[in-house]
Amino acid sequence: MLSVRLYFLQRITALLMVPLVLGHLAVIVYAVQGGLSAAEILGRTRESALWFMFYGIFVVAVSVHAAIGVRAVVHEWVGLKGAALEVVMWITGLGLFALGARAVWAVTFA
Repeated sequence: MLSVRLYFLQRITALLMVPLVLGHLAVIVYAVQGGLSAAEILGRTRESALWFMFYGIFVVAVSVHAAIGVRAVVHEWVGLKGAALEVVMWITGLGLFALGARAVWAVTFA
């Protein structure tokens, strides 16, 4: 039953990430074509609740999605099972979340 829930959770996060990835790519194209400097980009993202929410949701979705994917790969390739497999998944997810959350915080509030 757990694997079915994880399967659906990974698919839901994938659906959530599609518009976020497209939005992120659009922002990159806009910034590059507009010739914006890093300082100008940071000036636009500072103290912006919209950017904080956009990239915050992105970080959560990616962290969950990737952790479940790593769990599946480690199970198939290494043969890890049980509690050890769950630990790998949680460490991956929490590690990605911590790195992403730090980056989002730095870009919007630091």
